[in-house]
Amino acid sequence: MTATRQLSPMAAGLGLRRALLGPLQAAAPGDFDFLECAPDNWIGVGGRYGAALRELSSRHPLVCHGLSLSLGAVEPFDDTYLLKLRRFLDEHRVPVFSEHLSYCSDDGQLYDLMPIPFTEEAVHHVAGRIRQVQDALGRRIAVENISYYAAPYQAMAEIDFVNAVLAEADCDLLLDVNNVFVNAINHRYDAHDFLRRLPGQRIAYFHIAGHYDEAADLKVDTHGAPVKPDVFALLDEACTLFGPRPALLERDFNFPPYAELVAEVAQVRAVLARHAPAEARHARA
Repeated sequence: MTATRQLSPMAAGLGLRRALLGPLQAAAPGDFDFLECAPDNWIGVGGRYGAALRELSSRHPLVCHGLSLSLGAVEPFDDTYLLKLRRFLDEHRVPVFSEHLSYCSDDGQLYDLMPIPFTEEAVHHVAGRIRQVQDALGRRIAVENISYYAAPYQAMAEIDFVNAVLAEADCDLLLDVNNVFVNAINHRYDAHDFLRRLPGQRIAYFHIAGHYDEAADLKVDTHGAPVKPDVFALLDEACTLFGPRPALLERDFNFPPYAELVAEVAQVRAVLARHAPAEARHARA
């Protein structure tokens, strides 16, 4: 296996989308520090798209964020897909692979991320499946706290469910800061308390994204708008609590000019820089 390319805790990244391939390939040094792709959309892809991915991953660290493993489902995993995924991660020297703490299948793909009931039984079930994936991939994975709207049965709070899964599966966390913000408003809990109760040592990296204000008490996680100031503030708080970690700007549609995305990545980097260790700040001075 080829050695992975590790990320600096000060790294600010951008989601790799096919609509952005041209600007990403022509990007100036420093526009972003790493890229993130969904391997489900790239495994087996050849032609100019496959060549573009190989060229980008040869120049920039690439992390992978899965869409279709359906960790909370009951159907057995596709062993052939897991083998292909392991080869893809090795080929591109991927330092972090993550998946959603959700399910997205029920005798077929649902094409949405459905919340898992917050119960002890579900903790044991999904933790066991995460361990299966880690064994198949030969690496620890990170799971992402998802946004959800219709809450399933909740025998425990979201934060307790997330923490229980992380502990039992012995996996890492992809902390989506925007999802914490959105869920806290939609489900009426304290985002700051949620952050304080997370196991900081398990946080692999952060996600940050824009959302849609449907109403004062209803936010929709769209990834189709600029990041709100309140979400940047929550990212800053997460860095205060846990120290800086690599942070990824997600934008899935309604793309602005590339220069605006670069400026937003710079905002992410500026938040991380405020929390740089003293020796790192002195080195840049």
